Amino acid sequence: MKQRTMFYCTECGNETAKWAGKCPACGAWNTIVEQPETPRAGAKGGKAGRSPLTARRACPVTELETDEEIRFPTGMGELDRVLGGGAVKGSLVLVGGAPGIGKSTLMLQICSKLSESCKILYVSGEESEHQLKLRARRLRVESGNLYVVSETSLGGVLESVAAEQPDVLIVDSIQTLYNESLDSPAGSVSQVKDCTMALMQLAKGQGGLTVFVIGHVNKEGSIAGPKVLEHMVDCVLYFEGDQHTSYRILRAAKNRFGATNEIGVFEMRDEGLTEVENPSEMLLSGRPEDTPGTCVTCVMEGMRPVLAEIQALVVTSAGGNPRRTSNGFDYNRAAMLLAVLEKRGGLKVSACDAYLNIIGGLWLDEPAADLAAVVALSSSYLDRPIPNDLVAIGEVGLTGELRTVNQLAQRISEVRRLGFRKCVIPAHRAGNLGPFPGLELLPARNIGEAIRAALRPQE
Repeated sequence: MKQRTMFYCTECGNETAKWAGKCPACGAWNTIVEQPETPRAGAKGGKAGRSPLTARRACPVTELETDEEIRFPTGMGELDRVLGGGAVKGSLVLVGGAPGIGKSTLMLQICSKLSESCKILYVSGEESEHQLKLRARRLRVESGNLYVVSETSLGGVLESVAAEQPDVLIVDSIQTLYNESLDSPAGSVSQVKDCTMALMQLAKGQGGLTVFVIGHVNKEGSIAGPKVLEHMVDCVLYFEGDQHTSYRILRAAKNRFGATNEIGVFEMRDEGLTEVENPSEMLLSGRPEDTPGTCVTCVMEGMRPVLAEIQALVVTSAGGNPRRTSNGFDYNRAAMLLAVLEKRGGLKVSACDAYLNIIGGLWLDEPAADLAAVVALSSSYLDRPIPNDLVAIGEVGLTGELRTVNQLAQRISEVRRLGFRKCVIPAHRAGNLGPFPGLELLPARNIGEAIRAALRPQE
């Protein structure tokens, strides 16, 4: 008997009866693919590949027990910060990142602390038990509560979970896992979706099993597989960074149990990942002194103020169309700031090539970095250095005015703590801020006043 097929969108997961060039749900083009239909639970001829949920009785929310602590620390403070205070029992966490960025290293390192109070099952579909042993020895992870198995079959993973009864399950990676009841190969859309659903059912069962799943990232920078995969899990973490540098940033793209704007900073060393408790000092290390085109700003990553360096380079264009390039800064916003700088600041940058770069692999997506970008561009254009002890914070409007930003007092406190002595801020907030001993506030109403305050001769 010929197996039935189904069509669904790789972006939103919407199922359709026939193929179409455009998804009727999300409107994406050329995303409808054909896959064999997933056998229903209990269907005739279907193999046992998923763990069914135990039937549970609905009860009023007032009768639910909340005495038990649902969070537990992972042993790495930066990871706990991104998760919202620790891992949650019964949650499904997806950790994504480029190959070789350090996802497996991070998951194996947290086993060292978790194994003191939890039983862990580490399932690897990409490494053998011998390879896992060598990597665990290099990371100094030795515990009798850590069980490892090299398995790619979903049925085999579920059998191992049933036999070992772990508290934490780590699957490395979801692209290598496959369900025997499907004819599609491992890593296909249907396999990734089906295996994730089975792990979600496993995590939401009576035992409160916490599941960490590692997923690869495609060329577009998103988790490989259908977009609906991110909607199925409780938390999506992205491990970012340049493989040629030692620093890594862990960022939450989705978190049902905490904020999504927290980041964790790590440094990759020979002995594994180490936490960077003060990322501002790391991002500002090696900053050049008395060099035009660099300015420091303070952005909020969740509840943590982080100081970042913005570098700018403005040179006369050799061609008819000046180039605009930004790294770690929104391209459209950089083009807008250049237009405001020429119209309201009086600097003829339209005939120049302009480059913006954020040091340390950060992505600055909040308006508080506008003023520092404008000051850095002006410094490079005029070839005049900015004082090394100056920070600029503020949003820039199309008329060149400076707008305030949220949590300004907390940002200024961090600026003062790191030893900076001058801070350019919007003028209408200067009178509402308390005194900051040792730090001079330079109020400015527009970008012209801000540039003059930042580039004035040092006394």
